[in-house]
Amino acid sequence: MDVRAGVFLYWFHIICAGVFADVWKVQVEPEMEALVSSCVVLPCSFTYPGQQQPSDRTKAIWHKKDNWNDIIFHKDGSKVEDNFKGRTKLVGSLGSSNCSLEIDQVRNHDNGPFCFRVELETSTKDKYSFVDNCVSIKMIEQSSKPDLQGEQSLQEGQPTVIKCSVRHTCPSYQPTLTWSHSGKIMTSYKHIGHGLWEVESLLTFTPTKEDDHSSINCTVEHHGKVIGERVATHSIFVKEQASLMHIVVPAVSSLGAALFVGLLCFFIVKRYKKRIADLQSRDGNGMWSRLSRLSRRFHSGDGRSGSGGREQRRSIWSRFSRRGQGHQVQGNYDSKANNVCTASGNKPFSKGRMPSPKS
Repeated sequence: MDVRAGVFLYWFHIICAGVFADVWKVQVEPEMEALVSSCVVLPCSFTYPGQQQPSDRTKAIWHKKDNWNDIIFHKDGSKVEDNFKGRTKLVGSLGSSNCSLEIDQVRNHDNGPFCFRVELETSTKDKYSFVDNCVSIKMIEQSSKPDLQGEQSLQEGQPTVIKCSVRHTCPSYQPTLTWSHSGKIMTSYKHIGHGLWEVESLLTFTPTKEDDHSSINCTVEHHGKVIGERVATHSIFVKEQASLMHIVVPAVSSLGAALFVGLLCFFIVKRYKKRIADLQSRDGNGMWSRLSRLSRRFHSGDGRSGSGGREQRRSIWSRFSRRGQGHQVQGNYDSKANNVCTASGNKPFSKGRMPSPKS
């Protein structure tokens, strides 16, 4: 940029500043929100031509847009409309061009629009009403619950922080935030612009196992008799800190379970083997008992036959012995010899005669 261009821009800035400074101008929020029965502050700043005047030589008036005579604020309280008497005041310094107005105990019909008028006690008695820049108020019947932020899954013994915050439009009466849990509490206030302020509370505490599956409440209390949701709830879950018991208890439980299963299997197998032995012994005793009965029968029936009885017993025992050894007796008997039997691979032998049932 050359020298001529720089000089031109400098003088252009001076001229524009002088022209625009010699005007009446106000800065307000066109629309505001307010809690019924609480309070609201209407931000306002203004400029006027000429030299800056001190506060005692500056008069501020707030009135309704439709009727300038409906005054909601005046230094002389007798000029204020009855509906607003005792409920409005300036919260800014007129000497610093701050014309912010506070309306307390907001009512449903305090909608506006409201306009600012300034009167300067100079030689010319300058005055101006900014009817082109007025403020309307949107009424909120019920408050909303605070905003809660924080982790839900916590570790036992490790400090944690939970934040509770709420926005409002009344810096003269800040809302109060309270906690249902003990701990270190830090509260801060800040202006976030556009006629809104925020109060923030931080709760710092160290969770314990008693806090598991519990809830932490943050309660807000506004200025005035405000109705609506005032409590916000935050659920937390606490993980227990690892210790020696967390290792010993599972190990002992696993060992006990394994021992129980082992003993159960041992007794089942033992009982099963005993059952098998009983069944085997019963089968053997039954066979030998049948043999003993047959033996006693033949002994009792052949006591008088002498050698014939002995031969018959030998024949019966030989028959049982051959059955037990797995030999098979062929069924081809000699039709001519009744007492001669031929076995496979052996010579003919004489078979003793069976005694009759009568003998």
